[in-house]
Amino acid sequence: MEINMDRAVEARKSINEISPVKISFNDMVLKATAAALRQHPDINSSWLGDKIRKNHHIHIGVAVAVKDGLLVPVIRFADNKSLSHIATEVKDLAQRAHDKKLQPADWEGSTFTISNLGMFGVEEFTAIINTPDACILAVGGIKETAIVKNGQLAVGSVMKVTLSCDHRVVDGASGAAFLKTLKGLLEDPVRILI
Repeated sequence: MEINMDRAVEARKSINEISPVKISFNDMVLKATAAALRQHPDINSSWLGDKIRKNHHIHIGVAVAVKDGLLVPVIRFADNKSLSHIATEVKDLAQRAHDKKLQPADWEGSTFTISNLGMFGVEEFTAIINTPDACILAVGGIKETAIVKNGQLAVGSVMKVTLSCDHRVVDGASGAAFLKTLKGLLEDPVRILI
């Protein structure tokens, strides 16, 4: 799905003028994802071999590229945290991942995962599900491109996301509804601040 990030770009600029910690677009995506998961609890489920577990807590795994591969530390109760709290926690976990100081408790228990390759110039990709999570969101970079706005051609900031779903748990229609909510939250980011 393509998401117009024009308002998110403006909001991030304003937020970073007063925030105690620099907010990244990934932090905004994480916060919006947590809010969308709250509205679509079936997406926040796990496949346990012979049954489906509907998770009551929103624990988002954040894929972090390290020298020897990939680690996925977890932001627990992400839906209950402010943007600045999420930003601080993500920065701390990413630094500890790079320094090889993560403990098993730091990467266990995710209920949903986000993989963002935008900072590497990747526009779109499909991520592999981090089991037992039922879904993973692949986030591409924000790119200025031609868009149609009010019937006119204009320049806009667009980000592409791809949701991979384990169809034993989440079907395409449910995944699409989740993406529609996520798109709405990121295109009107003031909604993730409440």
